[in-house]
Amino acid sequence: MNFVTVLPLAVVMVAGTQLVVAVFLASSDRPRAASLGFLAGAGLVVAAGVTVAWLLTKLVGGVVADASAVAGKVDRGPAIDLVVLALLVILAVLIWVRRDRSGPPRWLGSIEHAGPPQALRLGALLFVATPTDDLTMATVGASVARHDLPWWHLVPFVLVTVLLLALPLLALLLLGSKASRVLTRMREWAEGHAWIVNEIVIAFFALLTVLDLIRSR
Repeated sequence: MNFVTVLPLAVVMVAGTQLVVAVFLASSDRPRAASLGFLAGAGLVVAAGVTVAWLLTKLVGGVVADASAVAGKVDRGPAIDLVVLALLVILAVLIWVRRDRSGPPRWLGSIEHAGPPQALRLGALLFVATPTDDLTMATVGASVARHDLPWWHLVPFVLVTVLLLALPLLALLLLGSKASRVLTRMREWAEGHAWIVNEIVIAFFALLTVLDLIRSR
């Protein structure tokens, strides 16, 4: 496993309300400033979230490894794989349960005139308060730590997450006045079909985790 393996989970991080908000900000009064603030807040939270999960897994894994050595047992890897698999199952169920929630959040109208500070807070709070994002960050951090990969392997995941969130802003910068149609399609896709892509990505990563479990036996 390397950092490329966890990159598809970046789609799960943004597909849905997060992308809808990014589209809305790209269509607001101050699209560039608000979008950059939103991206900064989201990036900070995602970086912190996966780092905390990585550190906790390292810490707990080290304690388990020491205890196993004393008891004459080996390999903490399968235990972490089981935890990751459980997180993925919970994440898949949560996305399935929430799949019929369509339409933009009611509070979106309140950020039409958002400036960079408000957008930054929104980006941070949105990722902290969304259970699917919390579970995804925990899964990514734990998976990278389980395979004894260094912290920097988390960086590409954070960057791809921010890049996906930046697609509405990039569309605005590249297409100018013609971006409205593209932004509308992005919003409609995120509202109606994102959950299907999320489930496919989760199933793929769950399969990789199961294969790790089988190989560790």
